[in-house]
Amino acid sequence: MQQKQTCFTQEAQDTTCRARAGVVQTAHGPVATPVFMPVGTRATVKSLSPAELHEHGVQILLGNTYHLYLQPGHELIARRGGLHRFMAWDGPILTDSGGFQVFSLIYGSVAEEIKGRRPAMPSNHPDMVKVTEDGVLFRSYLDGSRHLFTPERSIAIQHALGADIIVCFDELPPLRAGYDYTAQSLERTHRWAQRCLDYHQQQAIPLVEGLPRQLLFGIVHGGIYPNLRSQSADYISSMAFDGLCIGGSLGGDKAQMYEVVDMTVPFLPDYWPRHLLGVGDVDDLIECVARGIDMFDCVAPTRMGRHGTALVREPERRWRISVTNAALREDDGPLQAGCPCMTCRTFSRAYIHHLFHAKELLGIRLVSIHNVAFLLHLMTEIRSSLIEGRFGALYRAWLGKDLPALSSRPQ
Repeated sequence: MQQKQTCFTQEAQDTTCRARAGVVQTAHGPVATPVFMPVGTRATVKSLSPAELHEHGVQILLGNTYHLYLQPGHELIARRGGLHRFMAWDGPILTDSGGFQVFSLIYGSVAEEIKGRRPAMPSNHPDMVKVTEDGVLFRSYLDGSRHLFTPERSIAIQHALGADIIVCFDELPPLRAGYDYTAQSLERTHRWAQRCLDYHQQQAIPLVEGLPRQLLFGIVHGGIYPNLRSQSADYISSMAFDGLCIGGSLGGDKAQMYEVVDMTVPFLPDYWPRHLLGVGDVDDLIECVARGIDMFDCVAPTRMGRHGTALVREPERRWRISVTNAALREDDGPLQAGCPCMTCRTFSRAYIHHLFHAKELLGIRLVSIHNVAFLLHLMTEIRSSLIEGRFGALYRAWLGKDLPALSSRPQ
């Protein structure tokens, strides 16, 4: 595809797979890729301060449009100077469109399905949402009040929040929706993408005087169907976006998720950054970087922290241990040997085990800090390996196998 001037600069490309390293330029600074972004759903990464995030290498955060719209409201945040000033974070921010949360009210727990774990379960509140060509009418989970998200409304809210990167509003059918509805939904998402882009181009202003405007990312859909994925990738790539997300159902398990990424990335232009929405397991990060993904986000590091699960370099344990396990009661070692985070530099497994059994809040904070730092350190290792030409060795060291043979785009 023809090169064009964009926010993304590629710095290195692995010679045996689609993995690459680059930089995304935003109004609040550059973002070195591949990158993992912690999720600050309600203008906070749960239990962690901005200073702690900076200390442990966080480059960019994700904020949630749906939740911030409902509480405290995007107008209030705009009056406070925008999301950066409101939450005292001076680095880049990406906001999602709110579509994921809205459609979860219809389909139930689509999050597990999207991460390749299990099919979504039906919602207990199907009456809370109505989808029309204009947009989505839904009820607030806070007070039952009625709200309408249209493509234009989602972009207007994200403009008010002032994120560096904003995302198109899309429909999110689950795997069980089947081919016919997925194809119908895809066409609607494409129409909504055009409306998002039109509104953004008419209304967008620089975030800071003299700095770039907000970047708008389109979203590629198509479920698990190769022809729909390629159709969507070609259509969205033809539009004047600044980057692309891979959204929608990614299948019923991890293997199918990798297949969906494989069937999508070859149809995406090299000159745009690629963001895989809502994915953050250790093996998924490595596998999907190999398949050409640049950006990831997930709530998992802090969610696991709240439940006493720490990330470790032990694939036989699915990269995690429970800090409440009796085996840690007298373990004086860190959560992960060699981890540079504050938690591992300072505290033992035995102490953290005690904190959780004593129900002390510090335990949640320490494990959350470690989990975020663990994934960020992994991404730093991946980036360094790409620049130094040794990504294949890193892939083998972490996953215990050779890089897969990845297909190119059909001619």
